[in-house]
Amino acid sequence: MFNYLLYARKSSEEEERQILSIAAQLSELRTFAEQNDIHILREYTESQSAKEPGRPVFNEMIAQIEKGAASGILAWHPDRLARNSIDGGRIIYLVDTGKIQSLKFPTFWFEPTPQGKFMLSVAFGQAKYYTDNLRENILRGIRQKIRNGVFSGKAARGYYNEPRLRTIEPDKDTFPKVKECLEAFATGNYTLTLLQRKMFSLGLTGRNGKPLTLSSIGHILSNPFYYGHFLYRGELYEGTHQPMISKKVFDRIQEAMRENGKPRKNRDTKPFQFLGFARCGECGYAITAERKVKRSGRQYVYYRCTKKSRTQVCGQHQFLREDELATQIRRAVQNLSLSDEWREKYLAKVDEWEREARHSSDLVAQGLNKELAGVLAKLDRLTDAMLDGSVEPQEFKERKNALMARKADLQGKLSALTRTGDRWLELTRNWILTGNAAQNLAAGDNYAEMRNFLRNIGSNPQIHNSLLTLAPKNPFDYLYDLRTQNRARGAAALRDSELWTRGELDP
Repeated sequence: MFNYLLYARKSSEEEERQILSIAAQLSELRTFAEQNDIHILREYTESQSAKEPGRPVFNEMIAQIEKGAASGILAWHPDRLARNSIDGGRIIYLVDTGKIQSLKFPTFWFEPTPQGKFMLSVAFGQAKYYTDNLRENILRGIRQKIRNGVFSGKAARGYYNEPRLRTIEPDKDTFPKVKECLEAFATGNYTLTLLQRKMFSLGLTGRNGKPLTLSSIGHILSNPFYYGHFLYRGELYEGTHQPMISKKVFDRIQEAMRENGKPRKNRDTKPFQFLGFARCGECGYAITAERKVKRSGRQYVYYRCTKKSRTQVCGQHQFLREDELATQIRRAVQNLSLSDEWREKYLAKVDEWEREARHSSDLVAQGLNKELAGVLAKLDRLTDAMLDGSVEPQEFKERKNALMARKADLQGKLSALTRTGDRWLELTRNWILTGNAAQNLAAGDNYAEMRNFLRNIGSNPQIHNSLLTLAPKNPFDYLYDLRTQNRARGAAALRDSELWTRGELDP
């Protein structure tokens, strides 16, 4: 009489939902053992898939067989023992070597004969085929779902998986909060640490109720899902879910990540009002400040290079006093200001452009649609080339991702053109009014506002030989150029300037 080890297994996976539960298997196997005089030495139960080798309870049972503690196994069906070639092969090998002398199944016949071992191997092969075929069917369904633009996976933060329709929908509670955080980071005024605090204050936390980790926040900021696309196995697809932000905002977020992605202290909390404003014009390192007290008791704040470069010797030894730096900052604001007279002339020109823009916007839309059609044609040709085998899978992914990104850019521009029309004219008006406001700002003593103004226009302030230099971005560089080159010529310069002859401004 053999000693048997009873083994009952249930996988929680979808393909085995119709299999008896472990409790039901135990009940049936015990009844079967009693009816057939089978002596059960020990019972083993396990809730784990058998698609891959490495089940701990199964391995423990096999170890007992190899030690000779038992010579038979009782299970509901061979597929309870193995659904992979390694575990199935181990059992057949133990039968070949006599370690297993009997296998009993209520639903399957087995005898340790050549015919019995052949039938057992067929049963294991069928179990593996069922698993492999089911996996392929599931993957095919996932691929079709991906092609239809539906992301197959857990929804990104701000969305939820709709179980009935199997789609991804905006979460009414978290969607506006995540959108607010993304748009805030796109301004460039946030670091990851500051954004972490903002998200925590809005109730966007981890599972443990604590603030999200910086790595999780970085993943959110770099996830294309939020502008309507998603990645699947390294390939970019266009989704059908509702975008949270535009592609243009997403690109600004990536730029802000490069600039402000590393956690750092908020320099605005320093006691020196211009600390962190400029960098050394020679070595590029930060400008620091220190306070000195003269014999007379008066205090002065000086700015100088930190000289932290280990590879470059900085020759900047000058100290720039804070009041002198303040004078240069005021002058820089003046150079970027627009007088009341010029404001009126510029606004009149914008009104003229507005009348002309109604016609030009149609031409722009035609050009964008033409380029978009070209991108779509390239995507079709690329797909055909991949199906023909003339393009390697890795090259296909790289080229497709680039085309999909360009497609999103063009669609975003068309959407913005349709949505906002001549919004650039409004931006130009705001630029004129901002330049005019700078005139009043330069006449006052609010140096904090002057510093913020210079930061907001995208300048790159540097101090070299105690002189402050700026590189304003477009379109404020027009004001700077007109101030330094043409403004002495008065109204004649206004007519001759490039700003007028071009008939346009890039906002």
